[in-house]
Amino acid sequence: MTNVYAGIWALLVGITFIMLGNGMHFTLIGLRGGIEGFSAAELAVVTSGYFVGFLSGARLAPELIRRVGHVRVFAALGSFMSAGLIAFTLVAEPWAWTILRIIVGFCMSGIYVTAESWLNASATNETRGKILSAYMVCQTLGIIGAQGLLTFGDAATASLFIGASILVSISFGPILLSVTPTPAAEVTRPMALRALFRGSPLGTVGIFLLGTVYATQSGMGAVYGSQIGLTAEQIALFVAMLFAGALVLQFPIGWLSDRVDRRLIILITASFGAAFCGLGLVGEANVTLLMAAAFLAGGVTTPLYALILAYTNDALPPEDMPAASGGMVLTFGIGAILGPLLAGWAMQALGAGAFWGVLAMTFASIALYCGYRMTQRTAPVAPEDTESYLGVLPTASPLAVEAAGAWSADQAEDDFAS
Repeated sequence: MTNVYAGIWALLVGITFIMLGNGMHFTLIGLRGGIEGFSAAELAVVTSGYFVGFLSGARLAPELIRRVGHVRVFAALGSFMSAGLIAFTLVAEPWAWTILRIIVGFCMSGIYVTAESWLNASATNETRGKILSAYMVCQTLGIIGAQGLLTFGDAATASLFIGASILVSISFGPILLSVTPTPAAEVTRPMALRALFRGSPLGTVGIFLLGTVYATQSGMGAVYGSQIGLTAEQIALFVAMLFAGALVLQFPIGWLSDRVDRRLIILITASFGAAFCGLGLVGEANVTLLMAAAFLAGGVTTPLYALILAYTNDALPPEDMPAASGGMVLTFGIGAILGPLLAGWAMQALGAGAFWGVLAMTFASIALYCGYRMTQRTAPVAPEDTESYLGVLPTASPLAVEAAGAWSADQAEDDFAS
C-alpha cells in the first residue's frame, strides 16, 4: 500500500491545499456577496461564471499541456488562480466577480487535467483504483477543511481571500519540486450529445440534471445561508455538510450498485435526495435539521454522479467509453452553468426557500425520468455482469472520468475471468 502512494504523495498533498483554497473561495463568494449587497440573481450569475470557465478549461487544457508541458501549465494556471483570488477584494462589482470566477474556473479545470494526467501516468491497472480513490478523498477533505478555515477570519475584510490565495500558492511547491513530468495529456474528443443520448438516454438526462444540483449546492449554498440569517460559522458548517455526507454514503451506495439494477439505485437515491431537500425546506428554522438535510442531500449527490457514469458505461461498448466520458463531463458542465441561474432567479422571486425547492424538483425529475426509462428498456446488463463502481467526484475532468471507466472495465474483466 505504501509503495502505491510513494510516487504521488506530493501531488495528493498539493491537491489538498488547492482544494482548501478553492473551497474557501466558493463559500466566501456567498458570504462577501451578501455583505456587499449583491442580490441572489447577481450571485447566481457569478456562480455560473465558474462553471463556464471550468468547462472551457477542460476542453483547452490538454492542448496547452501538449504545447508547453505539464510544469509550465501547472505553474501558470496556479499563478493566475492565486492572483484572481486576491483580486476579488479589489472590485466589488458583480460583472468583475463574474469575470474573475470564469478565470478561476478555467485555471482550476486546467489544474485538474494536469494533476489527473500525472496520476493516470503514475498508475497501473492494479493501482489505478486505489490512486483515484485517494485523489477523490483528498479533494473532498480539502473542501470540508476549507470551511473550518473560514472561521479564522472576517469575510468583510480581505484576509480570507488572501489566505485562500496563499494556500493555492503553497500547494505548488511540493508538486513542482517532486513530481516528474509525464507525457502530454491525451483526452479523447467528446462524443456528440445526440449520439450519447441514443446510447444512454438516462445517463445523458440524469447527468445534465445532476449538474444543476451540484452547482446549486456548491455555489448557492452560502448565498442561501446568508439570506436566512445564519452566522458565518453556521454557513461554513452548512457548506461542509453538503460535502461531508458523500464520505459516508459513497461506499454503501456503490456496494449496492454492483449488486442491484443500477437504475433502481439511481431512482431510490434521487428520490431520497428530493425527500432530504424537503426536510431542509420544512426545517429551515431548526439549525440541527438544516445541517442534517445538507449532510443527506449533499451526501447523495456525489454517489449519484458516479452511479450515472457507471450505468452509462454499462450501456455502451468499451470502444465508445472514452468519448462518452468527455460527453458526460460536457453535459454535466452545461447543467452546472444553468443550475445556479435557475436557483438564483427563483430565490430572488420566491425567497431563500427556493434553494431547497429547486433542488427537490431536480432530484425528483431524475427519479421520475429514471422510472420512465425503466419501462422503456430492460437493464443493459445483469447486475452481476456490470462494471465495478468507482466513486468519481463531479469536479473530475474528462481524463479522470475516462481513467475511472477504464479501471471499472478492467475490474469487470478480472472478475469474469476469475
